[in-house]
Amino acid sequence: MISIIFQLLFELIQLYTWVVLLACLFSFLIGFGILDPRNQIVWKMSNFLYRMTEPVLRPIRNVLPNVANIDLSPLVLLLLIQYVLMPVMARIYGMLMVGIA
Repeated sequence: MISIIFQLLFELIQLYTWVVLLACLFSFLIGFGILDPRNQIVWKMSNFLYRMTEPVLRPIRNVLPNVANIDLSPLVLLLLIQYVLMPVMARIYGMLMVGIA
């Protein structure tokens, strides 16, 4: 049961990583004028991605200094997921599995 829960958590984190990457891509495409935010489908996708990522990115933006009008918060979030959250979860999973066996 624990392995199923942790597998689900790992998959959800991977899915959220893709959501952050898609939000960055949409931001670039809208910023460079490739996508038109007045298009209803583009606006809905952009709004969905913004609502999914903004609650996590806002605290990171508050801590980071401004660097030439470049938003580095998605990069920091992805690095935190990759190098902090995933190893901590793997260690907790390993500890629980050894404790159970």
